[in-house]
Amino acid sequence: MKSVLFLCTGNFYRSRFAEELFNHRAADVAAHWRAQSRALAIERGRHNIGTMSPFALHGLRERGVIATGAGRFPQQCTVVDLEIADHVVALNETEHRPLMRERFAGWEQRIQYWGVADVDLVKPHHAFSLIDAQIDALLAELGTIAANQA
Repeated sequence: MKSVLFLCTGNFYRSRFAEELFNHRAADVAAHWRAQSRALAIERGRHNIGTMSPFALHGLRERGVIATGAGRFPQQCTVVDLEIADHVVALNETEHRPLMRERFAGWEQRIQYWGVADVDLVKPHHAFSLIDAQIDALLAELGTIAANQA
């Protein structure tokens, strides 16, 4: 089984949505891939109360996805998480590239960056639409790679 690691600042909202949506859709397209998610700066999520953002849960429900990991609390990323992942995505380059540089020297250039801003900058429905499209593109890419390796 190969793994994708989604990173955001607090592992409460964007990365959790991406993890759940990817796992739901991968069952049909790239069944040998599984996603996890982690925080780059969990201490900055002081307003993240509970296990998973209500916005993320709502966005998943709108897409017919049951959040199987909704009971898990946010988790901080470690070097081991990065080392075992086959593909790593940080949800917002402007926000997360500096954190990668500061906290995980040598990893900044080894991950894929998307452009999904946090809830204080963009409304959840817009952020989820962006993640939705990026997940579809990533799954298509992973499915093509798998088909070429077969």
